[in-house]
Amino acid sequence: MSSYFTDLAQQYIDGKWRPGKGSWDIITINPYDGEKLASITTATVEEIDEAYRAAARAQKQWAATNAYARRAVFESVLRLVEEREAEISEVLVDEAGGTFGKAAFELHLAKEFLREAVHLSLSAEGRILPSPIDGKENRVYREPVGVVGVISPFNVPFLLSLKSVAPALALGNGVVLKPHQNTPISGGTVIAKLFEDAGLPPGLLNVVVTDIAEIGDAFLEHPIPRVISFTGSDKVGRHVATVAASHFKRSIIELGGNSAFVVLDDADVDYAVDAAVFSRFVHQGQVCMAANRVLVDRAIADEFTEKFVAKVKTLKAGDPRDPQTAIGPLINSSQAEAVSNVVRQAITEGAHALVHGTTTDNVVAPSVLADLPESSALLRQEVFGPVVFLNTFDGEEEAVRLVNDTPYGLSGAVHTADVERGVAFAKQIDTGMFHVNDATVHDEPIVPFGGEKNSGVGRLNGETTLEAFTTTKWISVQHGRSGFPF
Repeated sequence: MSSYFTDLAQQYIDGKWRPGKGSWDIITINPYDGEKLASITTATVEEIDEAYRAAARAQKQWAATNAYARRAVFESVLRLVEEREAEISEVLVDEAGGTFGKAAFELHLAKEFLREAVHLSLSAEGRILPSPIDGKENRVYREPVGVVGVISPFNVPFLLSLKSVAPALALGNGVVLKPHQNTPISGGTVIAKLFEDAGLPPGLLNVVVTDIAEIGDAFLEHPIPRVISFTGSDKVGRHVATVAASHFKRSIIELGGNSAFVVLDDADVDYAVDAAVFSRFVHQGQVCMAANRVLVDRAIADEFTEKFVAKVKTLKAGDPRDPQTAIGPLINSSQAEAVSNVVRQAITEGAHALVHGTTTDNVVAPSVLADLPESSALLRQEVFGPVVFLNTFDGEEEAVRLVNDTPYGLSGAVHTADVERGVAFAKQIDTGMFHVNDATVHDEPIVPFGGEKNSGVGRLNGETTLEAFTTTKWISVQHGRSGFPF
């Protein structure tokens, strides 16, 4: 077991590592074998206040720091991630239950986002705008918002924490990060340690490991943070957005999805099968962009189904440390039970189990469920696990209707021999992201990332990150003399 689970099992507040003052401990468990990894006494409301006030104190000086000096910190963090990649991978496998392949994918993206943070450090440009008033100059300054509160999920904890933490800091803000209780090390304190070792001034980044049972809405309601960045379920996200709005805070809300993977009648079937299997089963399906539904034109459904089922049957479920494993454990027993219940319910409602995976502790083997009736509510909800619904359609018009028949709108994909046909199809889908001839699971540092409908509000990455974590200030200068009516 990595020493990170002992050395970093603390709160990180105002540049100091210390135990929490709460009345109970958060226990981190290896989801595969049940081994206790770490025990962290929760942070209290008082410590939330200390963290935010530390960030606010440090932020003023940080914002005034030369942007090139700020950039150097992120260059150092990137080097440290590269040097410690093997150790961080071990932590991700043990704490989040992903395979080493998933950890490598997550760390690759994390490094790309750090490279973008290096660029963002120099990107907050102001503007000078004309005025209809003679002698007047309008200056529009782009400034940090001040302090950002970040709440990150358990599924891709290192990357999805870093996606908000790094750009917010790069743009001159202070940050308080609350990682998910199941991944407090890989999604929280590992990141604090990296920035500490890279020379980030104390107080700018704080990590509080806690739970709403201890702090209620104190993290959201505190008067200091001006932006809350949340990634998680739509149920919790709705609450976060409501509380943030009631306190006049901006919120960036990235929620779940119910993505569809569509195979048109002229698709390359073998390639579509490979992309579809990855889209559904990457990280056990615990990815917001994962393809819950695979929709295939009836003209090629038999061929696709035969090849898809055959490939799914080759996916080994079990120990994520085994290099042959494709499907590791779900994050906890509640998730495993919930996914198993979905399979049972779908079969009760009339679905045919072309592959019926068994459940052993938290390891849920893949299931492929065909012909679930269109009326089933399961087709309109997110299933966070290795279960896929395989249905057919007749023609593009029906496919568009089926894809859009969900309250979510995060990602999706369509496969076709005609790229422009695919683009025309994608334009008809009510979603924030859609991919032609590829998987549903993608994230790139400079492309706007986010969803429509119940999949969230706002965007991250590239220029949209700049908008998310900065604000504008208009300062006018009258070089001559204005005239006044009285």
